[in-house]
Amino acid sequence: MAAATTAAPATILELDPSNDRAGRVIEEIVRLERRIFPKHESLARSLHEELRRRNSGLIYSTSGADGEEVAGYAMYTCTTSLCATITKLAVRESCRRQGHGEALLNAAVERCRRRRVQRVVLHVDPARTAAVALYRKAGFQVDATVEGYYSPQRNAYRMYMDL
Repeated sequence: MAAATTAAPATILELDPSNDRAGRVIEEIVRLERRIFPKHESLARSLHEELRRRNSGLIYSTSGADGEEVAGYAMYTCTTSLCATITKLAVRESCRRQGHGEALLNAAVERCRRRRVQRVVLHVDPARTAAVALYRKAGFQVDATVEGYYSPQRNAYRMYMDL
């Protein structure tokens, strides 16, 4: 059995649209969206619109020797003062199992906590067992199975965490 490698803690950054790098970061996230998610689940076409919403946030982690490559990202929306939704959490395939997903999830939850949100919800395909395990490890619980959430034959777990 090979020894597990210890990766450096993921650096989490908040997307700042006024920053010179924002355009490049958004382009990388759009490419990741297209690569990771089926077309009907991808936010690639509507990402700019999502980012304009006042109650939404996008955070991302970086990798590579220069820290320039987007390793993963998370989007969240605080729909009310009581509830927030993590709408996306994705990690580049070559960066998985290195702590990026956990760091992004924890950072998104913490940002919701700072806004005094009482509950965070998300949806996940039950077949994405690594994602389900990550959410459970963070303290999320399955609230319900939503039939046909992704498509007629693909359900979702609705998971929540009370803050």
